[in-house]
Amino acid sequence: MDSLNQIGQQGKEAAVFLNNLESKNKNLVLQKMIDNLKKNTSKIIEVNNKDIEQAKSAGKTSAIIDRLLLTEDRIANMIESIETIIDLKDPIGNVDKMWQTDDNLLIGKKRVPIGVIGIIYEARPNVTVEAATLCFKAGNAVILRGGKDAFHSNKLLVSLMQEALASCGVPKHAIQYIEDVSHETAVKLMTLNEYLDLLIPRGGANLIQTVVKNATVPVIETGTGNCHLYIDKEADHAKAVEILINGKCQRPSVCNALETLIIHQDVAKVLLPVIEKRLAEFNVEIRADENAGQYLKNWIPATDEDYATEFLDYILAIKTVNSLEEALKHIQTYSSKHSEVIVSENYSATQAFLQQVDAAAVYANASTRFTDGSMFGFGGEIGISTQKLHARGPMGLEELTSIKYIIYGDGQIRN
Repeated sequence: MDSLNQIGQQGKEAAVFLNNLESKNKNLVLQKMIDNLKKNTSKIIEVNNKDIEQAKSAGKTSAIIDRLLLTEDRIANMIESIETIIDLKDPIGNVDKMWQTDDNLLIGKKRVPIGVIGIIYEARPNVTVEAATLCFKAGNAVILRGGKDAFHSNKLLVSLMQEALASCGVPKHAIQYIEDVSHETAVKLMTLNEYLDLLIPRGGANLIQTVVKNATVPVIETGTGNCHLYIDKEADHAKAVEILINGKCQRPSVCNALETLIIHQDVAKVLLPVIEKRLAEFNVEIRADENAGQYLKNWIPATDEDYATEFLDYILAIKTVNSLEEALKHIQTYSSKHSEVIVSENYSATQAFLQQVDAAAVYANASTRFTDGSMFGFGGEIGISTQKLHARGPMGLEELTSIKYIIYGDGQIRN
């Protein structure tokens, strides 16, 4: 295997090439990637089964196994994501605005690639394709470091994309995969300042905090999703139940899944028994406060740690409150600033929630499961940024670019 420094150097060289690659040629490469994925769907599933069997033998949770799993439908979704990326306007070369100064300088603000982007992620092989194709369309070389659980799937997916690159005359090192899954190599990647322009961790809280603490390369924090649903006293009950079930149970292993239900005391008596019955269909474990517990049959007392935890599993924490202000305070205390939602028919309450909650995505009467690049029309995403610099929320093509100022003069000098 190539050394990390060699991988970095190859990434730099590929980034120079990509900086001059026309959009139509990028799209030809992306179409070739689609062709390769379609032709090799059976092989991808076969290789993925190897990762799934190893995960089961290692005693991995059902949530981890769900993250690892590639099916025909999920591969079709990856292909659809690339098709969307092809259709999206290439941001590179766009001049956002131009103006003339008092010195008759014409200044433009132009979109350019970031350069070489490193992605450290865990057990989701679909991220391999999403991250690589988005970075590529935005003119960036990418160095991928996936988790050991998805090793075989990731390796095959990268080889199929590299084959597409090479067949179109583009350096295959525009997309690279680090096969060494050791902790030491991951830490070294975090300090590869000579070659990396940006590092993006995509995974659980432990991974993200490890990167933030160890990286000397600029980092964008993504992913940790301790997401809340607040059911207001003036909520539509049917909407509230369906939004909760979708947010918690459709796919609990992802970062935009719900982890805590906050419910107004005035509707708890009526709604909690209904909610418990629906959650039981998915064998969801309930951890609730005492006020909620009096309306539930099967529950265990919730702790402060439960309210602070991203479960990524069929576990739900429940908190009762007496006011919107109390709900906002709970969210402020425990939110990871990913996605939060209020269900209410009261306009003033929804507007106060949308205004006051500090998160990348704040919803009124809709599921947090929509916090996703493909759902937002971005053709997938590199991750959900939970910070405020340089991007926030689902990171699509434009968030994978930087800017430079281009200045036209006619011999001006500064006095």
